[in-house]
Order: sequence, then C-alpha cells, then structure tokens
Amino acid sequence: MRRWSTWLASVLASGTIFATDPLPTDPGEGLEIEPPLLIGNRASDGSLVVPPPGSANSADVDVAKLESDLTRARKNAASGERLFKMGVIAKVDAEERALKVVRLEAKLAEARLANAKQQAEAGTETETSGATEAKPDAVAMAEAAAQRATEERQHAELEAALRNLQRQQKLLALGSGRKADVNRAEKKLAELQKPAN
Repeated sequence: MRRWSTWLASVLASGTIFATDPLPTDPGEGLEIEPPLLIGNRASDGSLVVPPPGSANSADVDVAKLESDLTRARKNAASGERLFKMGVIAKVDAEERALKVVRLEAKLAEARLANAKQQAEAGTETETSGATEAKPDAVAMAEAAAQRATEERQHAELEAALRNLQRQQKLLALGSGRKADVNRAEKKLAELQKPAN
C-alpha cells in the first residue's frame, strides 16, 4: 500500500510539473527547440539542388550506392544459404536473397550504362576525335553487360516464379495452401513468360 501511495504522489507531482509548461497552440508558432530538416539536396524553398558541374555526379553517386548495396546483398545471400542449412530461415528467404543479388546486378549494369552514355555525350562535346573513339567502345561494353545482366535477371525471376508455383501447388495438394495463391503464382509466371515488347 505504501508503494502505491508513493507512486501516486510521484505521478501527480510530475503531472503538475509538466502542466506548467503548455505546448504552443498556434500552428505557426514552433517549439523552443526544432531540429533541422534532414532532407539532402534541397534548398530552403524545397526545390531540388543540382550539383555544380565538375562535382560528384548523381549517376556516380547512384553507381557507388548500388555497388555498396550489391556487396551487402552478396554477403546476405551467402549467409542465407548457411542460415537455411542451420534451420534459422526458410528456403524461400534464402532464394529471395539470391534473387535480390541478381536484381541489384542488373540495376548496377543499367546505371553504369547510363553513366557511360552520359560521359560519352560529355566527351564528344569537349574532346578531340581520337579520344572519342574510345568512348563508344566503353558504351558498347556497358550495353553488352547491361543486356547480359537483364537476361540473367529475367531468367532468375522466371525460375523463382516457377519454384513458387510448384510450392503453392504442393501446399494446396497437402491441404495447407489456397487456390488463390496458386492462381496468383500462375498469373505471375504467365506475366514473366510473355515476350518483352
């Protein structure tokens, strides 16, 4: 009983302390301490700030970010197989980690292609004809790498959709699946099997 009375007294005392400093009622009036907005690349009026020429390009930043994401995804995929064998995660999760690596590789190849095209366009305006002959070779190599990565991504997604359909059909046959899940998996597989226009 004594604990309850002590606790009740402390609650009432803290309530009176906090009640003396009311919050502002005017929406235009801010609190005494307002943290700064943490929105990068924005001016004070909310418009997007474009980096000046010669500074780090946004395509370079995207490529660097994608490379770090890909490195992290590869580590996760490698640990995913080990965790599956230990019984910590499901096989579906391990397969999803591997599929994420393939998707990030395709994104990275596309970003590198865009970066190579941008550098080739910028190079044709400022450099001599001897130096610009090397630029189309870099663009052609980047296009080939992007095409190969896209094909690998499409193939991996198709295989994943097929495995998912087989799983859903097995679950339905065992009585723990739903027909809607099988239909959804069939629809996803049919969409991936359609030729790209």
